[in-house]
Amino acid sequence: MTANSANTSTTIFRLSPLIRITLLSLYVALTVPLPFLAAATAAPTPPSLLWVGMCLGFVGLYAVLTERVIVNDQEIQVTYPVWVPRFFRKGWTLPWSEVKELKPRSTGQGGLVYYFLSKDGKAYLLPMRVAGFARLVNIVQAKTGIDTTDVRPLAQPWMYAILFGFTLLLLLVDAWTINTALTLS
Repeated sequence: MTANSANTSTTIFRLSPLIRITLLSLYVALTVPLPFLAAATAAPTPPSLLWVGMCLGFVGLYAVLTERVIVNDQEIQVTYPVWVPRFFRKGWTLPWSEVKELKPRSTGQGGLVYYFLSKDGKAYLLPMRVAGFARLVNIVQAKTGIDTTDVRPLAQPWMYAILFGFTLLLLLVDAWTINTALTLS
């Protein structure tokens, strides 16, 4: 989404829909069988408590997945909707004039993430799971003068497509598990 005024161009980048759908589906696939299994095995944790916990977890995950990156002529900002409590997901704002460099850091899984380093030494994670990441990186280069030709997203879309496919298979196993648990109850 782009809004233009006389002097300011604002662009909003949202989390990729493929990533959002995949992660929400995986959460459902991993948690939905639990209350049914708790009932079938007479577990000490009541199924109703599991349902409440699962719903709270889903809302929490959804809140994290509502991240937005807003860029304009003055700054880059990571923000969340007003219904997401600030203690849960705070967000940040960094004026382009304060960006000193873009620093790569390796992850525990061997990937690379990038941090903006500000002139006062603070680090801000470059959001890498947004739809239109290449466009975001081009804006960063234009606004900061930092060479971003080697900056790539942490995970490629095909990785999430494969994960989504396996999640669908897991949902089929969940259906069988729930059916079995219901016949045992």
